[in-house]
Amino acid sequence: MTAGTDLDADLAPAAAPGDLAAVRRARAWLSRAAEPGSVAVWRFVERVGPVQAVRLLRAGAAPEAVQALVGVRAEQDASLADLHRAERCGARLVVPEDDEWPALALHALTVAVTSGGTDTAEMGDRTTAPVPPVALWVRGAGHLAEVVDRSVAVVGARACTTYGQHVAGDLAHRLGERGWTVVSGGAYGIDAAAHRGSLAAGAPTVAVLACGVDRVYPSGNGALLERIAQEGLVVSEWPPGSAPHRHRFLVRNRLIAALTRGTVVVEAAARSGAQATARRAHRLGRPVMVVPGPVTSAMSVGCHELLRDAGVGAVLVGSAAHVLQEVGRLGEDLAPPAEGAPDARDGLSDLAVRVLDACPVRRGVSPERLAAVAGCGVVEVMQVLPALELAGLVQWTDTGWRVAPRPKGTRR
Repeated sequence: MTAGTDLDADLAPAAAPGDLAAVRRARAWLSRAAEPGSVAVWRFVERVGPVQAVRLLRAGAAPEAVQALVGVRAEQDASLADLHRAERCGARLVVPEDDEWPALALHALTVAVTSGGTDTAEMGDRTTAPVPPVALWVRGAGHLAEVVDRSVAVVGARACTTYGQHVAGDLAHRLGERGWTVVSGGAYGIDAAAHRGSLAAGAPTVAVLACGVDRVYPSGNGALLERIAQEGLVVSEWPPGSAPHRHRFLVRNRLIAALTRGTVVVEAAARSGAQATARRAHRLGRPVMVVPGPVTSAMSVGCHELLRDAGVGAVLVGSAAHVLQEVGRLGEDLAPPAEGAPDARDGLSDLAVRVLDACPVRRGVSPERLAAVAGCGVVEVMQVLPALELAGLVQWTDTGWRVAPRPKGTRR
């Protein structure tokens, strides 16, 4: 760590322009001083730069609306302690000025916040505003931009069913086998099942938290989060030590939607964070995919509502192949059509089917009898019987032709 202990000195105007150490410390300060999700703060930082933004906020000279969002935090400075704390737990601060920054994935947020097409009320609400992060605290050895380049969000209910756990785990496992990263929120239920499925496939997975990357939340997922940090990435907008306040879960949902190429909802109640994540993905132009459940299950009500909402345009998926068809390469990742088990009648002509249906199951009958039942000539019956016999569908007995006994394990 090259930064000194005095923040104002490190960010003094005499500092070299573009000093990455100064920029990193400024963004570390901003990540604690201003709650993520604020449009006004992000625009202010983009306009004047992170270093100048911190100078103005510390001096009380920032625009009134921005200064109010920071409040008394402008007088506090834990940036150096946060950076040291991150180092101690194997984390780092990734900023937009780094090569590791997932600029391509987060570009959709930038477009949404600058296009002017988003609802004004939504932009004023931090829990729904599509705002790019000012920085990301990342724990794990993987390169953030590369890990999320081919990624899919798999989200759902905490109080999920056994069906939901199985589907989420299997889906994540099969996506991992095909080289895709699964991103979720690290929570109980569907999130945990998705993370475990991906890890079981030997693929990286990303947990986006609503607290510091050094915090174990939920506590029961401590071992899982530790393994994710070792084999994937744990990501958060909040600095180390930050508590998982309720509103922060709603704020972080936009990151799960933005970092990935599409969002899959496995199970969701009528009101759920998973539904919110899916709707944010839709607003960002990302595919929304839904796994259906029993119509009697309260845990699938949200899924079915997403499917019924024509404005969201959600697609029903039941396998990893379906997911990849939505997010993969155009024309290359097409899911094969569903096929039933092969049937012995496949490929038979209409005449052959009629003759086969005319054959009795027990006592054999003459070709003349078959012709009468099938509604055709005796010659036509004699023409198709040899082919039916070779296919193992009919057999000759002392009394005539009948249906051949079906071998065990086959269907006709």
